[in-house]
Parts: sequence; C-alpha cells; structure tokens
Amino acid sequence: MHRLLIALLAALDAVLAAAGGIAVVLAPLALLWVFGIGDPDWGALWPASAAVWHLGHLVPVTITLPDAYLAATGIDPSFATFTLSLAPLAFAAFTGLFAARSGSRAAEAGSGLTGWLSGSLVFAALSAGIALTSQASLVTSETWLAILLPSLVFLVPSLIGAIAGAWRVGDDGPVDAVRGWIERMPSTWASVPGLALRGLAIATLGLVSVGAVVVLAGLIARASQVIGLYQASNADGVGATVIALGQLLYLPTLVLWAVSFAAGPGFALGTDTAVTPAATQVGALPGIPVLGAVPDSTSSWLLLLVLLPVAVGALTGWILRSRMPVTAGPEPLAPRLVLAVVVAVLTGGVGALAAVVSSGSIGPGRLADTGPQPGPLALTLGLEVLVGLAILLLSPRLGGDEGDERHEEPDERGFSYAAREHVPFDRDEHGTGPTPTGSPTGAGIPHDVWPSAYRDPDAVATDTGLGARGSALGAFSSPVPAVSAPPVSAPPASAPPASAPPASAPPVSESPAAGSSGELSDDEVRARIRAAWSEHGGEPDGTS
Repeated sequence: MHRLLIALLAALDAVLAAAGGIAVVLAPLALLWVFGIGDPDWGALWPASAAVWHLGHLVPVTITLPDAYLAATGIDPSFATFTLSLAPLAFAAFTGLFAARSGSRAAEAGSGLTGWLSGSLVFAALSAGIALTSQASLVTSETWLAILLPSLVFLVPSLIGAIAGAWRVGDDGPVDAVRGWIERMPSTWASVPGLALRGLAIATLGLVSVGAVVVLAGLIARASQVIGLYQASNADGVGATVIALGQLLYLPTLVLWAVSFAAGPGFALGTDTAVTPAATQVGALPGIPVLGAVPDSTSSWLLLLVLLPVAVGALTGWILRSRMPVTAGPEPLAPRLVLAVVVAVLTGGVGALAAVVSSGSIGPGRLADTGPQPGPLALTLGLEVLVGLAILLLSPRLGGDEGDERHEEPDERGFSYAAREHVPFDRDEHGTGPTPTGSPTGAGIPHDVWPSAYRDPDAVATDTGLGARGSALGAFSSPVPAVSAPPVSAPPASAPPASAPPASAPPVSESPAAGSSGELSDDEVRARIRAAWSEHGGEPDGTS
C-alpha cells in the first residue's frame, strides 16, 4: 500500500478516536443541558465536555466553585477550589485500543513508522486544539499537560501496535534485525523473549478478569446498598442516566481497584483509609451509588482472594510451559527460571502502572487521596504471580523431562495384490475370485499352508490325526525337505481316457537342493500330495 494512503488512514483513525471520546461526553451533557437545567449556559457545555475528556486522559482538572453556590449550599470557602485527578479510564482504554489497532494495521500494510507518526501527530494536534479552546473560569487544566498526556495515551499504544504488526509480517528494518539476533541465540534461549511477552499479556488479561469478577461479586452482594444510594440521590430520569453513564466510564478504574483488593494491598477511599481483605477502615463516603459495593467489614474468607493472582500465575506458567521447545534430554533450568522471573517483574511493573493511573483525587480535603499504592501493589502482584509461575514452569513435565521420541510406523496393509515372497496356496483354483500376483517358479510356499480342497473331511484339525490318513497328513505338516522334480516328459499317445481311474503318481526322488531358493515349486508340492493320497487309497478330492 502507498505510504501516503497509509498516512491518511492513520490520520483518520486519530480523528475518529478523538471524536468518539468527545461524542460520548458531549451527547449526554447536551441532554442534561436541555432537560436538566432550567436556564442553561450553552457557553459552558464545550468546556465541561472537554474537561471530562481531559480527565479521562489522565489530565488533572481544577474546579473552582462560584461564591453564589458556596453561599447557597453552605460549603466552607476553603473547599471552593479543588482538583479532580481520578481518571475515568474508559476514555484512555478506548483511545489506546484504537491507537494500537491503527499502528498494527499500518505495519501490516508495509509502513508502520509512517502510520504511527501520522496518527500521533494528528491526535496531538487535536489535543492541542481541544486544550486551547476549552479553558473556562470554573474548569481549568494545565495547557501543556492537556496536550502532552492525551498525546501519550495515543502515541504509546500506537507504537506498541506498530511493533507487534511488524513482528508478525516483518519490516526489513530494526524489527527484523532484532528477530534475527534472537533467532541466532541458542535454541533453549531463543524462545524466552517471545514467551516473556506472551506471559505478560496472559497474566495481565487474567488479572483484569479477576478484577472484573470481584467487582461483579461486590455489586451482587451489596445490591441493596447500591440501590439505596440511587434512591437517596433523588435524580430524575436524565440525572439517573448521567450518573449511570459516569459510573460506566469509571468501571475500568474500579476493576483495577478490585485487582489491588484481591492481591492484598487494597485501596484507599480518602486519607488514612484502607479497604483490604484483612480489614476495612473508611469514613464518610460520597453518595456515589457504585461505592455502595465497598464492604463495611471483612471476613477471614476474603483472605482466600489472594489465591486468585497465584492461580493466574499458574495458568500463565502452564501455557508457557506447553509452548517451550522440547529438548532431547533433561530440560535446562536456567531458561525457565529466567522466564518466570522476567514475567513476574513485568507483571509487577504493569501493576505499578495500573496503580498510578487508577489513583487520584475525587474531591477536596480527605478525598484527595484515593486508589491503590503503586509500590505495595507491584510487589505483591509480582510475588504472587511468581509463585504460580514457579509451580508450573520449574516442575518436571508430566511425562518427564525426556524429549519426545516419535517413530514413524511402517504402513502395513492387511492385504495387498502386490508381489510378495510367499503366496497363500489355497487361492481360488477355478478363477472365480481375484488372483494375487504369483511367485516365480521355485519360490515355494510355507510348510504350514495347505490347500483346503485337498484336506480330508474326516481328519481332525490337529497336526496328528487318527488313522492312516491323519498320520499321513500329520507327516506332511512338518517342513518339506528340498527335493528335485523329475524331468517332465511328453504324455504317451495312448493316454487313458478321462473317465479311467487315475494312475498312481510316480515316485519323487529326493535331491539335496531344489531350485535356487531351496524350496519346492507348487507343482512339486501337488505331486507329493497326490502320491501320499495314493499310498493310503485316497483321492485328492477327498474320496476313498
């Protein structure tokens, strides 16, 4: 694809990412301005929408309450100005996913660098435009932060997506150079970098899933408190809709809080407060309905939640172990140990980053400190995931540490018409069925294969029978010595008619060898059988 087209598509992705985030805020606020405010100030709609968008992209927003509002509500004038910095991470998640998709698509089209630069520059320009046009007396933010932080929220995921896309399809540049350097490493170490990144992704996804389950369980267990806070708000339909939408935008933030709660360190809901599985200490909380899911007290059973990150680590270790190359001998310990430590350290780093972006201020005074602490969360997540990884990565395989030895089994068919060393003698003598390929003269047959047409019906199935016929058959069940066939002469002119009784077969003289293979031909075997039947007064067709 042409580079100009790639740049244009990446720029379009940036425009859609910014416009989508703004529209999510602007639409409900416009409804609130129309139906919820008697005499709305339309000049404040855009600054309010931009402030929410900035807050969702990690930009702290300073709010200054007017004096008339302070007088009407009786709020202490010392609380007239405060900072909101707890981000509704749904905006950042939307922008990041959009950016990663854009970068990956540009790389797969053949020009990841062009797409990344184009999209990042366009999004930075849009962020600057929003920041410069949304300043107001009631809601303000630092202009340079309002430009830098949203740009980074787009730039970093776009770069990660571009690198991932180039890794999949190649870029004939630095990514391929790094891939070549990794592939030149020893076979036991070459898979470690890729498995480490895969393990980080699996562990991160697993921890987010754990947080989502904990949030859902809390909402179900304390549904009555959540509903009670909704009723206490006395909001009409429009107000309830805006409150519900705002809580949905904060849902990723709550999930990260739940991850910290399950890991053990918990989170704060104000200065000198803590919500952990071991103990809960909170004061007066804002009347936000979703905060009704925060437990008032704890139970010793909640301590079992710390096993969930360990289980995530074990699952990650099992997946990574199944993708590690199988060696011919015992698996070396060093690559597995390094892989476990690297994945645990990276997971701890992601935990610290999650704590940073999910903490901040939600109001004045004691509400200026909310969310998890980066250090404790990083340490506990890293250790818990490391324990789970070690269980599966450092233990022997279920089948032992021996390499898989797979042998190709020959294709042995049950029956074939191809030529073979021995051909069963009891084939269809009358040509009513398929005739297998015969052996050359002198190949002979096995001694234990006898024509069914020449068996005595009265003889038993064993090699030794009763009577003369059984004895004769038992004698011929032993290996036949090699004999030489007599010369075949032309039949005499006065041959007996077909109805005459058959004459006894001429005796067969023995010879030290018969043919090159030392075995009898089919005609020689038939002659010996007829001679044996003649000596005992029988016929080849079984009549005596």
